[in-house]
Amino acid sequence: MSIKPDHWIRQMAHDHGMIEPYVDRQVRDGVISFGVSSYGYDIRVAEEFMIFTNVNNAIVDPKHFDPRSFVEVSGESCLIPPNSFALARSVEYIRMPRNVLGIVLGKSSYARTGIVTNFTPLEPGWEGHITIEISNTTPLPARVYANEGIAQVLFFEGDPPEVSYADKSGKYQGQRGITLPRL
Repeated sequence: MSIKPDHWIRQMAHDHGMIEPYVDRQVRDGVISFGVSSYGYDIRVAEEFMIFTNVNNAIVDPKHFDPRSFVEVSGESCLIPPNSFALARSVEYIRMPRNVLGIVLGKSSYARTGIVTNFTPLEPGWEGHITIEISNTTPLPARVYANEGIAQVLFFEGDPPEVSYADKSGKYQGQRGITLPRL
């Protein structure tokens, strides 16, 4: 298995629609960077957020998710309360090739301020918007900026699996928008 560089990412985005919309350079001036980098692609967070709240005394249960657990917010940024959590999605729609695994890691600009992102692997054959889990681990409110970088996807190419995510009709295949837990 080998990690893939910028020219491979560029070719896959242009020839196979692996990343849409695709930014063919790293945008940095006055923003948290996004776009292609040496060995990855920095995804952006979209303008829609779901902030978890305790106002309705709902219980967070991945098997029986209660939509009263959060409030929906849209805008150029999102303020996450202290020691709280939000869901968001990537601006980019990703199409993983059958022989490629994506690993997503949070950007240091956020990590250094106590904002931690969590992701699951982007499996071979999966496609959709990436649902982004954002934790504010600080005792202070934390701001996340929409349409700016939030994480980097690293692409690892290997032999194709016998069964891809698309083959097994995975429950998050083709997700659009912020996708809540599914059974």
